[in-house]
Amino acid sequence: MMGLLDWMQSKAIVITTFGSFGDLHPYLVIALGLIGRGHRVIIATCEAYRAKVESEGIEFHAVRPNISPDDHEAIRLAMDAKKGSEYVLRHMLLPHLRNSYGDLTEAVAGADLLVTHPIAYAGPLVAEKTGIPWVSSVLAPISFLSACDPSVLSPAPWLATLGRFLPAINRSICALGKRITIPWAEPVQQLRRDIGLPPGANPIFEGQHSPDLVLALFSKLLAAPQPDWPPNTHVTGFAFYDRLEKHQGLSPELARFLDSGPAPIVFTLGSSAVMDARDFYRQSAVAAVQLGLRAVLLIGRDPANIPASPLPPGVIAAEYAPYSEIFPRAAAIVHQGGAGTTAQALRAGRPMLVVPFAHDQPDNAARVERLGVARQVSRRAYRADRVASQLRKLLDSPSYTARSAEVGRQIQSEDGVSTACDLIEQRLVETGVATISDGNL
Repeated sequence: MMGLLDWMQSKAIVITTFGSFGDLHPYLVIALGLIGRGHRVIIATCEAYRAKVESEGIEFHAVRPNISPDDHEAIRLAMDAKKGSEYVLRHMLLPHLRNSYGDLTEAVAGADLLVTHPIAYAGPLVAEKTGIPWVSSVLAPISFLSACDPSVLSPAPWLATLGRFLPAINRSICALGKRITIPWAEPVQQLRRDIGLPPGANPIFEGQHSPDLVLALFSKLLAAPQPDWPPNTHVTGFAFYDRLEKHQGLSPELARFLDSGPAPIVFTLGSSAVMDARDFYRQSAVAAVQLGLRAVLLIGRDPANIPASPLPPGVIAAEYAPYSEIFPRAAAIVHQGGAGTTAQALRAGRPMLVVPFAHDQPDNAARVERLGVARQVSRRAYRADRVASQLRKLLDSPSYTARSAEVGRQIQSEDGVSTACDLIEQRLVETGVATISDGNL
């Protein structure tokens, strides 16, 4: 498919990311969009994702650390509400920063543009050192830590209430958060010194954003641009991709179940929190029985989530199902609030109950609650009686149903992939890296 710059000469674009499937999938579909416009795209990330990337016909370059999506203990620590973000940075990523920098430097050799994920901390250093044009991106509003639009911080969610009513307090909270993370980011500052770069902004906050173009890969319904966002930020809409394997759809068993009765409640924990589910699925099944409703439990690949005893009638467990296919067939969706899962639930137009674990999830939960499409329950309070009560309030309220459908229609009208690709191409032209062939536009 041709973009706004239909006659642009083909260019080489490197996209670097780290994290769960939710951190990979938006970039996979943007890469496919750019390839469809004639560009060469390389995804630079952990070795564990090589097969998935290459199965889509996208070039791959390994960047350390090789974080395994099946490392249950690491994911459990990463999903801790209070210490999870610190663990990810100080134990999973930044100890390997020099390796990441070396690997990514190799990946961009001969490339025309670099696109970075928020926690690909080597990316800004590589861009500054090599001079390659750089586009940064964020997947959730919390990456901007706006004093004008208070975020819900996982270690202290109650602070958001103070900040919303007292903006001066929110500015102080943001400043405190940035000061606390200064020691976390010392490996970045040390590497800057070692490679001859001057001291830079806090890489966890301002330093992650390109001075030229920031792609906010979410809908304006989730967060509208704020005065203290980077001035070069463009909100694109969500970039949707949800295949665990290429061409994968609903299993025959799950398709038969969906066809055999009323719309079920779908319970899922995405691709990371699912590794720390504990009793989530047992409580979910009991809640469905209490409501007298059918349920689908998407339990992932962790053997600990396999039901220890036969499930009650009307409840089925499946390892995986594409959200784009199962969410529209749900009566309601219960999920952890990850950016990708939240996006799919919004697009499906179904009310949702959010059970946030860590990172951006509490903030995403608060935003969809304010949209009028969701309720939430804390992870510690996730018990069948409470879950059933919250779901009943969702399902018995015409306002939740109507508002969810309205939001779904608006999300469906957005095209985050095309918008992101247009902006990337425009940036290539602005830098002088690309020209428009034959004067055609």
